[in-house]
Amino acid sequence: MFPQFGATAESLSKASSLVLRIGTDAHLYDDPDDVSIGPLLDSRYDSEKVDALKRLLALIAQGADVSHFFPQVVKNVASQSLEVKKLVYLYLLHYAEKRQNEALLSINCFQKDLSDTNPLVRAWALRAMAGICLHAVAPLVLAAISKCARDPSAYVRKCAAYALPKLYDLHHDEDSTALEELVDILLSDHSPGVVGAAAAAFKSVCPTSLFLIAKSFKRLCETLPDVEEWGQIVLTEILLRYVIARHGLVKESILFSSNSALHSQAGENFATSGDMLDHHHHHHSVVDMACDSNMVTVMYKSYIEGQKESFTQAGCAKGDDDKLDLPPLTSSTNDDVDILLRCTSPLLWSHNSAVVLAAAGVHWIIAPRKEIERIIKPILFILRSSQASKYILCNILVFAKAAPSLFSLNYEDFFVFSSDSYQIKVLKLEILSTIATESSLPIILEEFQDYVKDPDRRFVADTVAAIGLCAQRLPMVASTCLEGLLGLIFHESSISSSSQLDGEAGVLVQAIMSIKAIIKHDPTSYDKVIVRLACNLDRVKEPAARALIIWIIGEYCSVGQIIPRIVPSVLKYLAWTFNSEELETKLQILNTAAKVLLCTEGEDLLTFRKILSYVIELAKYDSNYDVRDRARFILNLMPRNLTSTSEEETTSCFLQNVGIHHEFAENIFSGKIHSTASSAKSFRIFLPGSLSQIVLHAAPGYEPLPKPCSLHANDLKLRMELDDETKESKKMAKDNSFGAGDHDASSGSSFEESGSVYDSHHSIISSDSEGNEITSESNEIGHSSLEVMHDDWNKTLIDVSDASVDNDQASPSAKGNLSALISTDLAELMSKSALESWLDEHPGLTSVQMSQQPPSGRISINNLDCTVTPKIHTLLDPTNGNGLRVEYAFSYEVSTISPVMVQIEVFFENCLSESLVKIALKDGEYTSRVDSSDPVLEEHESLLPTDNAPSMLPTEEIASLDPGQRLKKVIQVHFHHHLLPFKLAVLCNGKKNLTKLWPDIGYFLRPLSMSMDAFIEKERQLPGMFECTKRCTFKEHIDHEKDDSSFHSDKIILISRTIASKVLSNSNVFLVSVDIPVSFNIDDASGLCLRFSGEILSSSKPCLITILAEGKFSEPLDIAVKINCEDTVFGLNLLNRVAAFLQ
Repeated sequence: MFPQFGATAESLSKASSLVLRIGTDAHLYDDPDDVSIGPLLDSRYDSEKVDALKRLLALIAQGADVSHFFPQVVKNVASQSLEVKKLVYLYLLHYAEKRQNEALLSINCFQKDLSDTNPLVRAWALRAMAGICLHAVAPLVLAAISKCARDPSAYVRKCAAYALPKLYDLHHDEDSTALEELVDILLSDHSPGVVGAAAAAFKSVCPTSLFLIAKSFKRLCETLPDVEEWGQIVLTEILLRYVIARHGLVKESILFSSNSALHSQAGENFATSGDMLDHHHHHHSVVDMACDSNMVTVMYKSYIEGQKESFTQAGCAKGDDDKLDLPPLTSSTNDDVDILLRCTSPLLWSHNSAVVLAAAGVHWIIAPRKEIERIIKPILFILRSSQASKYILCNILVFAKAAPSLFSLNYEDFFVFSSDSYQIKVLKLEILSTIATESSLPIILEEFQDYVKDPDRRFVADTVAAIGLCAQRLPMVASTCLEGLLGLIFHESSISSSSQLDGEAGVLVQAIMSIKAIIKHDPTSYDKVIVRLACNLDRVKEPAARALIIWIIGEYCSVGQIIPRIVPSVLKYLAWTFNSEELETKLQILNTAAKVLLCTEGEDLLTFRKILSYVIELAKYDSNYDVRDRARFILNLMPRNLTSTSEEETTSCFLQNVGIHHEFAENIFSGKIHSTASSAKSFRIFLPGSLSQIVLHAAPGYEPLPKPCSLHANDLKLRMELDDETKESKKMAKDNSFGAGDHDASSGSSFEESGSVYDSHHSIISSDSEGNEITSESNEIGHSSLEVMHDDWNKTLIDVSDASVDNDQASPSAKGNLSALISTDLAELMSKSALESWLDEHPGLTSVQMSQQPPSGRISINNLDCTVTPKIHTLLDPTNGNGLRVEYAFSYEVSTISPVMVQIEVFFENCLSESLVKIALKDGEYTSRVDSSDPVLEEHESLLPTDNAPSMLPTEEIASLDPGQRLKKVIQVHFHHHLLPFKLAVLCNGKKNLTKLWPDIGYFLRPLSMSMDAFIEKERQLPGMFECTKRCTFKEHIDHEKDDSSFHSDKIILISRTIASKVLSNSNVFLVSVDIPVSFNIDDASGLCLRFSGEILSSSKPCLITILAEGKFSEPLDIAVKINCEDTVFGLNLLNRVAAFLQ
């Protein structure tokens, strides 16, 4: 083409593709590693970093391993460029699980980004933290989600909702109360996008906690049309489950009004409550829409009990399906039912087929029967316009089987197209055979005649089966269907005998099976059909088809007057062709001969005996063992007089009782055929719109509907109480937000017990917006301070001070400031304060305050003379160490060699009767580190806080250890992280035992001596994200109280000494003070407060621990632990450790 221009079609195609790629990043996939990525990552220009990161992601997309760039990528996580930050987050999410140590180092950057002014950065940081699947960061992720759930940006709150399922998957075995509280807050959001994401989180985290929906059910229903499509699906299911669990099923729904048994029981249930059903209206609805009562019963069981339980009960209780234990029902006039139906009606016309089916499922289950017709047009519309036809047809099939008349007028919408797949064709055939009526059946059968000519013989066989189903449903057209099926049989027989085509045998067999099913309903009316089949038996060559015809002849051998006359000729013909028949035909000939003999009396009896004996004799020597076994079985089962062939034996034995064998033979060969009326029980039914309805088994995550009225009033009452407390706390927060600027009004050491749902047993990081909530019994604005005067801290051991200020004695200046604030522009004030408080730019109160009114005074003690006993850990037991026991305890001494070294006392004990020699401790990773040839090893090591310190200082080898001798050695170890173990190799007698030395975060501190004034001042400097709290229960003081030695001790001193001893025995900290309220009761420990201080070894950052006790002496105490630390990761992990050893 155009040779004068020197261009070809191929060159023009390449040129056009290049033009389309201009301005895109597609060229990175051609040769993404054509440049040196390392120098670009270290560049000071963001554009070069972006190019390098895009090339890394292109390599990841192609399956390449680029994890060796992890240290260089991590350094760019603090970049100010949004594009760089986004690409770094994508890279970190991919390799975080593989490079756990380095991923932990980026957590602090994520924490800083959570306070960024750009909501996109905050959302990216949260997504990255939630995507790092490490158990060590799970508490931090929970704190971040708690913070972002209150973010001013709806997009950030939406990301927080999507992060909840990831966190739940990370530690789903733990208590999920805190996650449920977060879901509750997000469900109460006013943004439709956040509500949709919260619904997805609810389904993953707490799908059975339906009481969370109670307070906001109406608002959720009204928000439903504005939620995104996939959120609408989940939220619709949740709201439906809540209605059923709260109020039960609707008495006017199709599940009850169409079934006489269910309806009568429902009427009895309502009679007890004085709400009877209008029987006249019920009669009118039955006329309008005929339903299959058996199918509806099975559907009710499957929806409520689940498919497995429904099958189990159906197999155990035969014929008791009508006796169901129905729960109390509700009416369609119920407010919750009515609003849910009204709010889901617009969803019926959604462009998303899944949304349409979800809304249709709600109307199908709880809508009044007269209103179900509104789902017909939307479903048919989406069927015509959607590509997911199979998904829609599977649900239509269930609707049609339960209420065939629902789609009976729209049968033309289910005609098969040539472009339909085989699965869709089969579904349409089954629907057509289900909804066919007397008026529409002629048109449907005419359509079926075209389907029979289809080249796909498998589809033709299904069409023949559909014709048989139509004849069974409508007996008045059975004769017409039988004529067509007989003609098809003779046609297929001639085709199969002349040429063997694929699928012809299946069509022939299916036609005979359809005839067999039709005959079974009324054999006497179709005796001529049986005769026609018998007369054409020699024309049918297919073994399976011949076996079916022989079965029909044997089953109905005594029906009518014509069939008994032709049976002898047919049996003689079969006996003559026995040796040339196939296996299944031979077995059926044996069965038919036995049936005929049992049903025959009179002059033909001798003839049938001879035929049976002849056939059995032939079968005895058949090459197939199944045929031989069947012959022996019949010979031993049939009475001797029936198998005898002589006339004398017959005359002498005919009147004799043939005994139990005769009864067995009649039950086996001449027994009644079981009815197929219970075929609906075997039909698998699942909730409309679910994946399980497509795959026809319970897909992962599928749950049936909750038990009706299973949402107890106690759960709702508890929910309402929590709601009232939350509203009260929000009101107080609103009142106190005007005085948040008064920095002197807050105490850094106070504890809070508010009605917030975040006051749980899980650790949280409280933002400043939470801290501004002051517990107060009055509505007036007041300030209470607990300022303690310590003039001579080092001179006195005990100080008594009076520091209470009543709320009613607020200064006039404070009230004046309040009036000035109220007069300002409220909208501007709230928007600005909300953002500033969330970002912790202006810290207010702390996150934990006193649950009771401040006492009038207190006693401060800084010396309890408590006993400190370090905990002994087992490093190597004698069974694994060949008689050597190695134990260790963390030392309180601080290493003088390096600040990152932890000093540990190791105890060696010989448990054998002979000496152990050459005992030493070595670094377990030393050999692998020396032999490693990883090119990025130095970069990997540079990211860790090594401070140029070795992993473990070498120790002297123990030459010999005598039997029973115990020896102590002091080692200094550098743990790369306070949660990751250190691998050790214990050498003894020339053998090496590998073990792990687990760190204790409490000994990554050194005591930091300070006064209480300095403690409170430092605590005020670390609010918001640097503060975390957790609650636990303390019981150890109860055992000490029962001890005789402590009988005369002061109980409050005993509890203080017990708690302090527990803390000091498990961590290397300094006891700052113990505050004891002066006005305490004789049996009340409420208000007891202990303060500890320490300093992180590696960073020298202060770490403050505050413990507040509430409760009585004789009962377990409710302990609230608070950590203030600039290193948030360290603080959270230390908080969990302190709560664990106090628990």
